[in-house]
Amino acid sequence: MSEQLPPPGETPLAEGSTAEAHPEPPDGGVWDHPWWWLSLVVIGSLLIAGFFLARVLAM
Repeated sequence: MSEQLPPPGETPLAEGSTAEAHPEPPDGGVWDHPWWWLSLVVIGSLLIAGFFLARVLAM
């Protein structure tokens, strides 16, 4: 008789494995909000560009 296939969505056990699956880390963290970091980079770039533009116009 052939071996039964696991139901969809379940991972079959590995032969000889005594370890259990590692828990997934919770969602979140620093990379969960890339728009925040992108806006900080853009605002900083605009401030630096504005500084140099003001120096050029002040000459």
